[in-house]
Amino acid sequence: MDLKYTLCTVLVCCCWWHGLAQSDPSECLKANAQSCGECIQAGRNCGWCIKSEFLQQGEPNSARCDDIQSLKDKGCGINEIENPKGSQRIDADKELTGRTSGEKIKLEDITQIRPQKLTLTLRSGEPQTFSLRFKRAEDYPIDLYYLMDLSFSMKDDLENVKKLGTELKNEMQKITSDFRIGFGSFVDKTVMPYISTTPAKRKNPCPGGDVCTSPFSYKNVLPLTNDGSKFNELVSNQTISGNLDSPEGGFDAIMQVAVCGEKIGWRNVTRLLVFSTDAGFHFAGDGKLGGIVLPNDGNCHLNTQGLYTMSDYYDYPSIAHLVQKLSENNIQPIFAVTNEFKGIYKELHNLIPKSEVGVLSANSSNVIKLILDAYHALSSEVILENNKLPEGLSVEYTAFCKNKTVHTGENGRRCLGIQIGDEVSFNISITATKCPNNGEKTTLQIKPLGFTEKVDVALEFICECDCHEKGIPNSPLCHHGNGTFECGACRCNKGRIGRSCECSTDDVNSDDMDASCRKDNTSQICSDNGDCICGECVCKKRENPSEIISGQFCECDNFNCDRSGGLICGGNGICKCRVCECFPNFTGNACDCSIDNSTCISKNGQMCNGRGSCECGRCKCTDPKFQGSACEMCPTCPGVCTEHRDCVQCKAFQKGPKKDTCDECEFEVHLVEKQDELPQPGQVPSIAHCKEKDENDCWFYFSYSVNEQNVPEVHVTKNPECPQAPDIIPIVAGVVAGIVLIGLALLLIWKLLMIIHDRREFAKFEKEKMNAKWDTGENPIYKSAVTTIVNPKYEGK
Repeated sequence: MDLKYTLCTVLVCCCWWHGLAQSDPSECLKANAQSCGECIQAGRNCGWCIKSEFLQQGEPNSARCDDIQSLKDKGCGINEIENPKGSQRIDADKELTGRTSGEKIKLEDITQIRPQKLTLTLRSGEPQTFSLRFKRAEDYPIDLYYLMDLSFSMKDDLENVKKLGTELKNEMQKITSDFRIGFGSFVDKTVMPYISTTPAKRKNPCPGGDVCTSPFSYKNVLPLTNDGSKFNELVSNQTISGNLDSPEGGFDAIMQVAVCGEKIGWRNVTRLLVFSTDAGFHFAGDGKLGGIVLPNDGNCHLNTQGLYTMSDYYDYPSIAHLVQKLSENNIQPIFAVTNEFKGIYKELHNLIPKSEVGVLSANSSNVIKLILDAYHALSSEVILENNKLPEGLSVEYTAFCKNKTVHTGENGRRCLGIQIGDEVSFNISITATKCPNNGEKTTLQIKPLGFTEKVDVALEFICECDCHEKGIPNSPLCHHGNGTFECGACRCNKGRIGRSCECSTDDVNSDDMDASCRKDNTSQICSDNGDCICGECVCKKRENPSEIISGQFCECDNFNCDRSGGLICGGNGICKCRVCECFPNFTGNACDCSIDNSTCISKNGQMCNGRGSCECGRCKCTDPKFQGSACEMCPTCPGVCTEHRDCVQCKAFQKGPKKDTCDECEFEVHLVEKQDELPQPGQVPSIAHCKEKDENDCWFYFSYSVNEQNVPEVHVTKNPECPQAPDIIPIVAGVVAGIVLIGLALLLIWKLLMIIHDRREFAKFEKEKMNAKWDTGENPIYKSAVTTIVNPKYEGK
């Protein structure tokens, strides 16, 4: 096995263990499995305990099904757990064909895909992954069938196709020494409205006096042959035809080419279908225009002359139908179309895997280059496909392509740019989500599109445990032979129930049986936590699978114990029948009391600093002044600095509350010039640096330490830091100046506002003056005098 296979195996194992770690343990309990077979289908990490005395009283048989670790924790040995695993076996693994060095290899000896056959044994939920390798073989045979539209608009193109055979063969021989070519033509259905049905038009459908052949649907002119000259000869004899509408009946022709393998002459080699046209296509439903309503049956209907005889009977095929038949027959279409219809056939190409679209020149002169380019594009692409999956199966692909590129998801099916001799690989993961009916075997086929080679994957399913085969029918362990004892439990015969099949279904509701399910003759049956079946309590299941009710009368459970910190048994024990069983080093009703005293030892090695006792891993301080995890804190105790502040004041500065009783202070002080001259922690052990205030609100600094002779040493800075009195004159001057400046600013603002107001009023006056209708001499209010009186003594001088 080579390095790539080894790496793939490691990858599969890592993925399997990753999935195992992510599995949900509760899925096993939720399955409520009544047998080992049901259990192993619930999840890939579900196991069934066959230990006969495994169940607690009141637990149903379904409690035997749980995740493997939980079963071990409950006392089921690893050899007592049924947990079958899937497997894989390679049945055919021929080496991939390498370069031939010019040597001719038989077609049946060419191998491009590996392995060819394998068998997978699947368990529900557990994927089986294998590696598939593909390598393009050199000198692989090619069959090419040229399907041409012979409607009147293709008249110029036919002339160039007549010499296609020899020229194309010469070019294809550079790629393969085994090349065959065939030819077919199509027009459309021979009924209205696709063609004119008048006798004259049926005989010669072409306009303008041109001589044309009668319209037809599809004709296989030349089956596949390696004789290029024969191709030229037969195609040269072809004449153009015609129809009425623009779309042609090409889909009818493609369907017949795909399904008439024997008459076309297809071999199990690379199959290329060149579809040449300058028009669109009819598809399913268009046949109704001509009164044709029967769906296309997808069968071959060519007569001995190669004509499609049922075109007027069956409708055109649908695109999906064509895709299916092309895929089934490994045919890769190349659409050689004019530029006008390139967009339509590009959309068709998107729906047909392994197809190509090329643009024909006006007279198809570039057809050979178009075919060669399309062939290289198709052959350099590998797309894997599988047949229809049985219900309950899923397949995932991962592609490892050239240049170390990796593709997953839908792109995991394909690799591009593969040249002759290149090798790529795919990881294929198959998962069963359930067992098929009766565990029937099935076969999955995986193949690269356009190739005849395939991988046959035989699928077998694990639907039952090995212990199922060892079951003892009519076992005495199942109450006088009323069931089959298998996998550590009884599977009851029809009409019998109970853990040991001890009851008949007719006696289930008997009062005598209910009495044996009441604890201490109470009225509650099975403590209201279960059902009385055959005189025995079968406890109910909780929504949370980890919560279990058990006991003869279902009086026990593992979720009603005392809690601490929100956790059952404080997280330091196991709840059994509503009582905590504590782990080592823990005690108490809720296992919240630790008997480990190491957490109470202080840094000096004393238990609780000598100020208390250790209870449940915490210090209980005897002196109420002290607290903390090791009784190290005393919030009400004065600090070193506060305690010695007054003595330092009287000794250093002869002031403070103790200046009259300074002799009572037991230490002497040493004055230093600056604060940074005080002893530092690295110089003196157990030193305290203090900053205190005196009665003048001045800060003074000192250090307090005790030397090796247990004598206090105090160092004090000479000059306390006193706050300086404020300078009154600048303050007063500043206030006055501020008031003056504010006053001036207010006056300036007032003056500015008044100027603005005056200017607005003046502008308003000017505007009203300009809008006045009368000047002073024409004032309508003015009235002249009615009577003029002259002063007789006035002489006008």
